[in-house]
Amino acid sequence: MDTMPKWADVVLIPLISLILAAALSALVILGIGEDPVAAVKLMISGALGSTYGWGYTLYYATNFMFTGLAVAVAFHARLFNIGGEGQAMLGGLGVALICLYIPWPHWTVALLAASLGAAVFGAAWAAIPAYLQAKRGSHIVITTIMFNFIAAALLNYMLVNVMRPEGSMDPATARFADTISLPTLHEILAPFGITFSKAAPANISLLVAMLACLAVWALIWRTRLGYEIRAYGHSEPAANYAGISAVKITMITMLISGGLAGLMAINNVMGEAERLVLNATEGAGFIGIAVALMGRSHPFGVFLAAILFGFLYQGGAELALWTSIPRELIVVIQALVILFTGALDNMVRMPLERIFLRLRRRTPA
Repeated sequence: MDTMPKWADVVLIPLISLILAAALSALVILGIGEDPVAAVKLMISGALGSTYGWGYTLYYATNFMFTGLAVAVAFHARLFNIGGEGQAMLGGLGVALICLYIPWPHWTVALLAASLGAAVFGAAWAAIPAYLQAKRGSHIVITTIMFNFIAAALLNYMLVNVMRPEGSMDPATARFADTISLPTLHEILAPFGITFSKAAPANISLLVAMLACLAVWALIWRTRLGYEIRAYGHSEPAANYAGISAVKITMITMLISGGLAGLMAINNVMGEAERLVLNATEGAGFIGIAVALMGRSHPFGVFLAAILFGFLYQGGAELALWTSIPRELIVVIQALVILFTGALDNMVRMPLERIFLRLRRRTPA
């Protein structure tokens, strides 16, 4: 029997962890001589107080949804995929190749093809560490970390020596054709009479990310494959006894995970920059780990956690712009959130379990 209700595990523990991280962050802000209340107000107004701020918050959140889902799917099989950054980089390469060298008549067709290219390139990059884990016993954490550096070096070579336009000094590809520009939220909401900032980069990729959340939920909890992934994650010996192949689950799970990370490129490469540039991922692959941890590897939790980290990113930019608080402080806050939701999870969980156990004993049968 569970020691506490499911809602407490999914909602209460992350909420308390977030409050603890916020309290410690407030002490850090006080320590550098700033007002934490004023800082919070500025973050809220900058990230949520206008459609411009919402546009950037949702843009960042879209990236984190893809990378968070990638980590969450791997978590269900007890695989720690830290290679989302490199897989997203290679996903961007797939998007650039499809958008630059194939003439597309409309953005809808280009989006489908670019999504496929991003997923295939991301999955292919994840397949190598998956094979090394499944067949050679190499630890997935080590190989995925190392493949991030290899992906960065490969992307740097491609942009500097192969895909850079002639005469350009910028390590980036040419801009994609105007016919395949993805519609922004301003263009999507305008027919419904809803005014949204034209300058905000949030685009239709947000809807793709939300559909990905639904697809992952259906996969993990409504399909046989999802059951096998969860069974393998709970107990590898029991899964093997039931006839579930460890090699098959490891490979398929990592292919799905890498494909989801690669899909991030349709937002930042095709949607926002409209070309492939160096460091287009901006650390979103690593933030996906925190998003998955805070979201308890559930797609709805990942969705909410991605919104939170999008808020932190945009709010942090406003802090750096209008106060003397450095933007690096947001990295500290993110680290505190990761610390409390991940490494110090039991610090919150164990006292709550004792409280619910006492309440259950006092409640008459």
